[in-house]
This record gives sequence, structure tokens and C-alpha cells, in this order.
Amino acid sequence: MKILYFYQYYATPKGSWGTRVHEFAQEWVRQGHQVQVVTSIYSKSDLKAQKFIEHQQFEGVDVTVINVRIDNKQPFLKRIYTFIVYAVCSTWYALTAPADVVIASSGPITVGIPGLIARYIRGRKIVFEVRDLWPEGAIEMGLVKSPFLQKILYALEGRCYKASSLVVALSIGMRQNIEKRFPKTRVIDVTNAANIPLFSTPVPFDGRGELQPKKYLIYTGNIGEVNNSLWILHAAKKLRELGETEYKFLLVGEGQQREFIQSEIEKHSLDNLLIWGLMPKNQLVGLIQHAAASLVPLKGSPIWDTSSPNKFFESLAAGVPVVQTTQGWMKDYLHEHQVGFTLDPNNPDSLVDFVRSLKDREKELIQMGEKAKEIAAKEFGTKYLAQKMLDGITSI
Repeated sequence: MKILYFYQYYATPKGSWGTRVHEFAQEWVRQGHQVQVVTSIYSKSDLKAQKFIEHQQFEGVDVTVINVRIDNKQPFLKRIYTFIVYAVCSTWYALTAPADVVIASSGPITVGIPGLIARYIRGRKIVFEVRDLWPEGAIEMGLVKSPFLQKILYALEGRCYKASSLVVALSIGMRQNIEKRFPKTRVIDVTNAANIPLFSTPVPFDGRGELQPKKYLIYTGNIGEVNNSLWILHAAKKLRELGETEYKFLLVGEGQQREFIQSEIEKHSLDNLLIWGLMPKNQLVGLIQHAAASLVPLKGSPIWDTSSPNKFFESLAAGVPVVQTTQGWMKDYLHEHQVGFTLDPNNPDSLVDFVRSLKDREKELIQMGEKAKEIAAKEFGTKYLAQKMLDGITSI
């Protein structure tokens, strides 16, 4: 089978971003399928290109790179511009690239445009992969305020669902949301995966002289509003005021709020809050494995309750309990399996109280970590989830 995959954020483990598409495509190639991914340059990816269009190979996967750069720090209008440029350029491959089935991976919702062209002009079957509920998330954040533009984006979203032979949602919450709004659409859920061999193989600790094993809580990813990064900052300030600095916070990543948080660290002498820049995923593993807990904070909102962040799965695979703030499927999952905690996203004191309780939880955290590692190996392995998605594709 020839699979054409439109996805704007392709990365390998050498980058600092999720590798789901890379690993799924590799597994499908191993099974004898042909996969072409059409992507762009994301600031957290390891991809580079010299020409505007480059064809690259990653372990059997054909990757077509459209050399337009996307960065979370870009102004909203610039990001919209990059989304449109990618969508327009991708239409050429929607019209010409060999394909038995076309996968369009959203967000942004504009990735659905080449998928729709392949569906309506070439008669190809489309699989619409939903990583984020667009445009609801962007509207809720206040990024899309124009009622006219909102109407257009909702219409594009609806058309993508209705034109698709299969919709693949990255969380149970997303699947339920889509089924409720589009009851005639066939939807399955295939969560984000974790590279089990990478995250479960013990790695020596390197705290750079600033950290001690199991004496810090780690956050990895975008440092910004959606990720509730100031929640961690406010907790660090309160703990510093209380003289409770035995446990530290480590933020690894970049984002819109990094500079502000760094300035607050210096202004208030927050020796219990560290920010390290982006690092390749294969160098990040040891830091996650040796953390007391992994933080997955998001803003309190029904939309973010459906989220499926990579760090959730990777932390469990590394044998580390997760501390998160949503009221959706992640909360239910952690409670059911006893592998983490849910705190109040609007109250940093809930994080303060949790950190102050860590001394008394050491045994509990170790037991949770062992259980998390075992469950992740069964449910979040790349091979298992790649096969689940492939079974859905072949069924259409």
C-alpha cells in the first residue's frame, strides 16, 4: 500500500519533538508499505533543508520537506502564513504523488486542505488524524477572534470529518468529542506512543551539578500559556518563600513565556526553578527517568481536557509518575491505574502542597513508577499503536 502522509511537524529522536509519525511510518515500511511524508521545518525538529523543496530519507521513509519554518514564538499572523504556505505547496503532492490512501494530520486544520484535494479531485480515501481539536483550541485561546474566520475554520473542520473514510483521534476525549458532533463519522482513538526501548532503558544521571536524582520535578515541552507554565512559576515562588527548596522544578524547552520566567528566576533568586533549553529526545530520557515526578500542566478547559501530550506517555514509559491538571481522560487514567496525580490548574498552592508532601511519598512514587513502566509497555508501545492505526487504515 502507498501511504501519503501530510504532517507539518515531522521529527526523529534526534530532535526535541514527538516522533509518532516517524516511528509509525518506519513500522509500516518494515511491513512492506511505501510511506511518503510531506512536512515542513519545525523549530523543535531536527530537520534541515537548503532548498525550498527537498526529498530526504529516514530509515526507509520518504520525507518531502517544504522549507518553511514554524516556531511557537512566531506572531499569530506569521504562523497563519506558514500554515497557508505549507497547505498550498502540499496541494501539488496531493495531486501528483502516488497514493492509495492519504493521511492529513491536524492541527493546524489547514493540513486538511491537501487531504480534501486528494479526496475530491483524485478520488483517494482520506484518513483525518486529529492531534488537537482545531479550531476550538485556537478560538478558546483568543487567537482567532473574527466571527467570520471562525465560521470558515469550523466549515473546513466539518468538511474534513465528513470527507474522511476514517478519523483517528489521539485521545479518548477527542474521539468522544468528535462522535458527539459528527455522529455519522467513523472514529477510532490511537493515542500518542512512547518509544519503549528508548524511555525504559536505564540512562546514567546527569544533573549538571544543579540537580540530585529524585529531588526534582520535570516539565518538558513548550513553555507557554496553554501549558500553564506560570502555575509552576508561582508554586516555585511560594515554596521559596516558605524555605522549602529541597525539591526543585526543571523546565526543559522553549516558548513564549520562557524569557519572562527566566527574568522572574533572577529577580526573586529562585534557586528551586531551573530552565534548560531544547535538547534531543535521546538526551532527555535520563532527566525524565531520574525525576521524582513529571509535570503535565494544562489550562483548565474542556478543550484541553481532551489533550494527548507526548510527555504523558513518555513519562510513564520512563517509569515516572505523572502530575497533571486536566479533568478529562488523563485524570481518569491516572486514577484507574494509580500512576499519578491530578491537581488544580487554577491554584498553584495545590502544587505547593504536593511538593511539600514528597518526602512522605517516596515509597509510593517508586511503586507508581514501576507500575507506570509496566502499563506503558503494554498500552503505549509504538509497534502496538502503529498496528492499531494501520488496521484502521486497511479496513477502509
